Amino acid sequence: MSKSDDLFRRAERVMPGGVNSPVRAFRAVGGRPVFIESGEGPRLRDVDGNTYIDYIGSWGPLIAGHRLPAVTNALSRILQEVGTAFGAPTAQEVHLVELICELIPSVEKVRLVNSGTEATMSAIRLARGFTGRDKIVKFDGCYHGHGDSLLVRAGSGVATLGLPDSPGVPSALAELTLVIPFNDSAALEDLFGRVGSEIACVIIEPVAGNMGCVPPEPGYLALLRDLTSQSGTVLIFDEVMTGFRVSLGGAQELFEIRPDLTTMGKIIGGGLPVGAYGGRADIMDQIAPLGPVYQAGTLSGNPLAVVAGRTVLEMLRAENPYDRLEQLGERLERGIQEMAVEKGVPVHVNRVGSMLTMFFIECPVTNFAVAKFCDTDHFCKFHQRMLQNGVYWPPSQFEAGFVSVAHTERDIDHTIEAIGKSL
Repeated sequence: MSKSDDLFRRAERVMPGGVNSPVRAFRAVGGRPVFIESGEGPRLRDVDGNTYIDYIGSWGPLIAGHRLPAVTNALSRILQEVGTAFGAPTAQEVHLVELICELIPSVEKVRLVNSGTEATMSAIRLARGFTGRDKIVKFDGCYHGHGDSLLVRAGSGVATLGLPDSPGVPSALAELTLVIPFNDSAALEDLFGRVGSEIACVIIEPVAGNMGCVPPEPGYLALLRDLTSQSGTVLIFDEVMTGFRVSLGGAQELFEIRPDLTTMGKIIGGGLPVGAYGGRADIMDQIAPLGPVYQAGTLSGNPLAVVAGRTVLEMLRAENPYDRLEQLGERLERGIQEMAVEKGVPVHVNRVGSMLTMFFIECPVTNFAVAKFCDTDHFCKFHQRMLQNGVYWPPSQFEAGFVSVAHTERDIDHTIEAIGKSL
């Protein structure tokens, strides 16, 4: 028995499904999870001594790879000289928030939290409090964390495991969540024509990442911005995944759209647990202690998370690696397509910068309804073979993979070779 198998059996006795997040169980790919011992640069090492080129990067945060020396040095200094948490303000959190406001022009004020789920839940509560309205709009297959209002027709692990809308979500609350297809302009216009004045907010992944990577159709985000502005609806960009990933200013910079609120996470913590929401000052000033909308968190803005995040954001600002990430992403996309043609396997690749998904389907994937027609059995076999060939690929057809600054052209070429063998 491998060490991973032994650890998983022990974990199953004391943890639901043996994991602390469902997609880690590898159920969608018919296998058992690999337990990781360490990571360095673009590579992982498991407890059995196998090494892999990593395209998960902790599901997006590790844009600079594992154990970036600048981050580990900063964390060591904080542990030795500062401490872990105080439940009180520190200079470190001010520095990080100032940097976020500098890099994302739509964000005038920020509240730090501890996860992307906290950020989206809090942003929606704020939008409801600001507008005095109850209804919210999300998009089929988009995942915004496991908050009650947001598990209605969600993507990510909900889609991966084939679960219905989650039990435990009160029907009265679910009824206030209106769901329409991603990239469907007619459905968007129809909805706002009927109930626009009743909608508190629209929350959207500007580049969907939890039905797989699905970019917006040309003009779609601009239409959404126009409709929300006309109806007095708060537009929330969920940039937990895309923030500082697809460009330094996030997807809103890439597509030149200014939302009212933005949720963030992943990269702004440099690999540590973190979340944030921010936006227009007149909306953010409705949060306690200035306003009546309450939200709090004991560990929010803890020195470890904020110094790691600030270190990564400063590196991204100084080095501006996005042209290189685009080149590496394009090299991987082209190699996947060439291998798929050579092996005669129907594959379509969606990519935005260093974020991509390899769909086992012949046609372009523009929304969740199309994504659900992918050959998940084929993907399951493919994933198992990728592990055997030394590549740690996302264990779900409905998740995005990520290229990091630490990957090299040689890593990409080795991955393309592994994809050919696996196909």
